[in-house]
Amino acid sequence: METLSRLIDHRAPISPATPCGQVAALFDAEPALPALAVVEGAAPVGLVYRDVLKGMMRVAGETLATQPIANVMDPEPRIVAADLDSNAFVMALAESPTPIHRSAYVAVDGAGRYLGVGGLSSLLESHGRRQREARDAMALVERMAVDVGAHLNGVMAITERLEHQRLTPDASAFVRAIGDTSRDMGETLSRAVDLHRSAQGQLTFKLAPMRLRDLADAIEARWAPRAQEGGSMLLVSYDGDPECGVEADGDRLLQVFDILIENALACGRGLIEARLTARAEGAKIRLDGQVRDNTEGHLEERLARVRDPLSAVSLRDHSELAHCVGVALAHRIMRAMGGPLAAEPNRGAGLTVGFSLSVAPAAAVEAQEAEPAVAGRAAHILIVDDNATNRMVAEALCDMFECTSEQAVDGVEAIEMARGGRFDLILMDIKMPRMDGIAATRAIREMSGRPARTPIVALTANADPADVQTYIAAGMQDVVEKPIKPERLAVVLSALLSDEDDQDAESGHEAAA
Repeated sequence: METLSRLIDHRAPISPATPCGQVAALFDAEPALPALAVVEGAAPVGLVYRDVLKGMMRVAGETLATQPIANVMDPEPRIVAADLDSNAFVMALAESPTPIHRSAYVAVDGAGRYLGVGGLSSLLESHGRRQREARDAMALVERMAVDVGAHLNGVMAITERLEHQRLTPDASAFVRAIGDTSRDMGETLSRAVDLHRSAQGQLTFKLAPMRLRDLADAIEARWAPRAQEGGSMLLVSYDGDPECGVEADGDRLLQVFDILIENALACGRGLIEARLTARAEGAKIRLDGQVRDNTEGHLEERLARVRDPLSAVSLRDHSELAHCVGVALAHRIMRAMGGPLAAEPNRGAGLTVGFSLSVAPAAAVEAQEAEPAVAGRAAHILIVDDNATNRMVAEALCDMFECTSEQAVDGVEAIEMARGGRFDLILMDIKMPRMDGIAATRAIREMSGRPARTPIVALTANADPADVQTYIAAGMQDVVEKPIKPERLAVVLSALLSDEDDQDAESGHEAAA
């Protein structure tokens, strides 16, 4: 904590009888001096502001020069304890009845004795600098959290591959434990990043047509097996038109249900009911969501944690930190959507947490596919990434889509391997040693024949519109954001491999002609 004592000027004060001309001379000698304190005994009795006195001396200098400074000083200056936190002082300035135009303050000790003078401009500058440093630090932490999450996704992809191998029972249990732990850590990191973004007003929402029955099915598929493993039972119900579709962010709604069900499971074994209800309400659809459990005990603590998840009481227990972050994020998401969370105790045991939204209907919604798939023939793909974990993740996804793959560790290797023209598509990382992905893409595009026409997809965590334009300008066809989502990669591969098949067919026809 930075106190005002580190920001004040400890120079000697002046007495009330000091002539105005002498005080003006002190200001002339030190152009950076904002004010001087007037002290009688040990207590401050006034403050002289540089700009005010200089202005008065220009207008009536001859008259004021010999008069005591007590005649023109501010007799009610802003007096502040030197041990006050500087951030708290800046925040209090907006609520203070003392006019903000008073450009300086007097710092005193616990007994009210004069210690020094501080300028508000330097204080606000220091406060602004600390805020910028804090923002920069949080941006770095957020980036590190995203990178750690990407590595955890890689660990999960590797464990999924291992689970399909022939392992001993003990080895299988270890692999499963690693996967579960990585998944939980990745989810907690992702929620913490989202919570930070929401506090900055940067939480994104993507409205799209979705069928509510599909959302209920997704909730059941994700949580019924995990509830059973933990000794609980999950019942998921949907009450509404089976084909009812709405314009909403389905991923965010699913994220909220994930958090609420996970929170209920953490409170003990029992029955958990997840309900989704849709009713026409004029031109809108009223969407109600609830998660109800019958867990015994600790009802007041649970209510407090749901209603105020980030309170100091909730965060004392580090084991509950992940749950508190999740519930806080659920509150932020639902407030942004227009349907704040509400928690109520049940008549019997347990708690019910829910929300109510008014959403626009969607005219037609296609049913969700159970699993992503890549259309067309199996392809041979070059994976270019300097990170071994990222290469393994991409390899696992290529295997999932029944595509073969080879790997390169940087742009130089990618160029040499691409010369043979044996790859149907290249997945290209952007930031790599020796040669980055953009330079490698340009070099491949300068080749002749089939290698130059090979589709190239950027793999990157930097997928802002400006970045995407740079990748496209370099010769890439599309971008897949890290951490890689299988469904996104499937869409890109399907589109580009189908296009390549069409181009090959056209080339064959031209050659035959």
